[in-house]
Amino acid sequence: MLRHGASIALLCATMCGFSHDALAERADRNKPIHIEADRVTLDDGKQTGIFTGDVLMTQGTLSISGNQIIVTQRGNGFEHGTAAGSPAKFRQKRDGSDEYVDGSGERIEYNAASGLIDIYGQAHIRRGRDDVRADHITYNAHDQSFKVSGTQTTPKKRIVVTINPTSPAPSSGVQPADSLRMKPETR
Repeated sequence: MLRHGASIALLCATMCGFSHDALAERADRNKPIHIEADRVTLDDGKQTGIFTGDVLMTQGTLSISGNQIIVTQRGNGFEHGTAAGSPAKFRQKRDGSDEYVDGSGERIEYNAASGLIDIYGQAHIRRGRDDVRADHITYNAHDQSFKVSGTQTTPKKRIVVTINPTSPAPSSGVQPADSLRMKPETR
């Protein structure tokens, strides 16, 4: 049944004209990463840092916040960050637009090299009036696409996608919002 539901969501996404040119702010990946926190523990040997207390990590227009963020570095600098919170949140501006993509979950993992943001536990992404909720969402900050998956537990939690029209009703006066690109995933 979940497979059928995901097929319907993909069909709806295609019919509603999901944008293929919606990109995250391209300049973000070349910007430095800044982290603010109440406390920090650094381990040079393991090249890790544990930031706690109202943590905010930013890279250009991308921001990730949580109660705690653990970062891993390699020889070439920042590599990976894991944010935990109630909820942990991220936000990023779309390239060439004043619109933002917002997400939240119990845990957010950010891979700077690939641009992948994995959101776990009550995962939620919103852009404009479009909304996606699931147990796990993988968001690609480079091309602004994402994969959505439900839980593997019984009973399974269903994926919820709200797709709004790309053109306003004749009398509404509301400007259309580009729709999100997505890649539903079932297991």
